[in-house]
Amino acid sequence: MARGPVDLARRCARCLFPPEACLCPDVRPVATRTRFLVLRHASELNRPTNSGRWAALALPGLRLVDYALPGEEPDLSALAEPGTVVLFPSPHPAPLVPPPRQVVVLDATWAQARRMIQRVPALQTLPRLALPERAAAGGADPIRRPTVAGGRCTLEAMAGALHLLGEAEAARALDALHAAALERSWRLRRPSAGPAARCA
Repeated sequence: MARGPVDLARRCARCLFPPEACLCPDVRPVATRTRFLVLRHASELNRPTNSGRWAALALPGLRLVDYALPGEEPDLSALAEPGTVVLFPSPHPAPLVPPPRQVVVLDATWAQARRMIQRVPALQTLPRLALPERAAAGGADPIRRPTVAGGRCTLEAMAGALHLLGEAEAARALDALHAAALERSWRLRRPSAGPAARCA
């Protein structure tokens, strides 16, 4: 059965969780050497399960640019900054030494992300930072079902990038935020189960 539209007026304006499950108390500022530029597809803008929003709450230096908004042209000038890479699979990923200064993250479904790469020339020319492949997740239900096997949500992918770039403490902080969001999502879908144990 298709779900009806979500009433955003009844949700926290920052995290878009219902007030009784607000994620904001679990958000802590995370300092990183690496800068992030999140290019968010317009379809993610008011989606309660959009994890790029939660990353923006935790990373004070994150730049968020909305893409494909009707009648608006996104400012993509930051893509030309030296030391910029895009987080995207590649058989020939960028070397990690020296580490990139800025990582561009495409906050979209896989199909939308591929189209963004195809339609934005500046993205096509950027070196790619590729995460190791992983098996399809088991155990806890994901906040959103991945559209590809082993897929990651935006927040998970950013944590993975930080792990890859040697920023383990910051990566663990984002992993913890993702675990908190998972726990709340699980509890909202199964209210009779009561408070769930936080993911490890």
